[in-house]
Amino acid sequence: MTVSETTATVGVQALRPHAEDAFAHELKALAAADDRPRPARWKLSPWAVATYLLGGTLPDGTVITPKYVGPRRLVEVAVTTLATDRALLLLGVPGTAKTWVSEHLAAAVSGDSTLLVQGTAGTPEEAIRYGWNYAQLLAHGPSRDALVPSPLMRAMSDGTTARIEELTRIPADVQDSLITILSEKTLPVPELGQEVQAVRGFNVIATANDRDRGVNELSSALRRRFNTVVLPLPATPDAEVDIVSRRVEQLGRSLDLPAAPDGMAEIRRVVTVFRELRDGVTSDGRTRLKSPSGTLSTAEAISVVTNGLALAAHFGDGTLRPGDVAAGILGAVVRDPAADRVVWQEYLETVVRERDGWKDFYRACREVSV
Repeated sequence: MTVSETTATVGVQALRPHAEDAFAHELKALAAADDRPRPARWKLSPWAVATYLLGGTLPDGTVITPKYVGPRRLVEVAVTTLATDRALLLLGVPGTAKTWVSEHLAAAVSGDSTLLVQGTAGTPEEAIRYGWNYAQLLAHGPSRDALVPSPLMRAMSDGTTARIEELTRIPADVQDSLITILSEKTLPVPELGQEVQAVRGFNVIATANDRDRGVNELSSALRRRFNTVVLPLPATPDAEVDIVSRRVEQLGRSLDLPAAPDGMAEIRRVVTVFRELRDGVTSDGRTRLKSPSGTLSTAEAISVVTNGLALAAHFGDGTLRPGDVAAGILGAVVRDPAADRVVWQEYLETVVRERDGWKDFYRACREVSV
């Protein structure tokens, strides 16, 4: 089997294909219909990139599915930022689709979302700049052949988009290695007496969580190099239900889970529970609630429902029921066994128990809470 055949086989079998592979037909249709000006080395025009993220119908009837459900202006600002010399910082609480938006932006702009630096407390400077092949280095000394380019260096050389996930988790001294790259568009390689200059089309998309600000706060010098777009939580229950149902359907297909008939009722119930506990008040505004320590994000709601579908498919009759989501909700809500369990029990007894049509859900939650 050739390398290309192996790559194709792996792509077909991938549990979670990259955005440019999963939505290749949409990107191809957009490119064919796109007659607007494109920035240097962009695969699509800014208008087409925004359409790819927000969804729409092309003149030939091709339906572009929404990748992000939220304010259109935020997407337009994010796309426009990438067409300038400013880097883009997507900021928000966990579960607001920052990584998802970042990946799809890179896929639509550059056709490649894989030039990724994952930020952690242990991310070294080499992940931002470059490293060395030490066998080559010891045998022949410093040379371009011995240099191992980082994803950012590769993006600079090719004029494409690089991504940095969880920027605020990266140590401050490593963060600051970005300043020269973002301001001067160059990456010095002093060991070789050379530099790599960014080709037109290069840019960076970074993500950061609001709740991580105390971990490694960005320096003012670095923050100035970014245009910050804050991604909010879904504004309405209907919007959040729409997001959860779309992503659950996509994940279900990739996992070969059968479509659950009448699953919308349970999806809406999960979203309602998460929003009420997150907001600290019931949907009718009558009862104040204590909020647990977790974020109860849209991403967690997607995970709860997907796990419920798997339970229904493999251990039930295929219909998503309260018992299929109860354990997942408990796990999402009760992160601190002491404090969060009290919050959850109070919510069960004062809200869920008294709500019309929620008796089965109450009983299922009581069973898993024992």
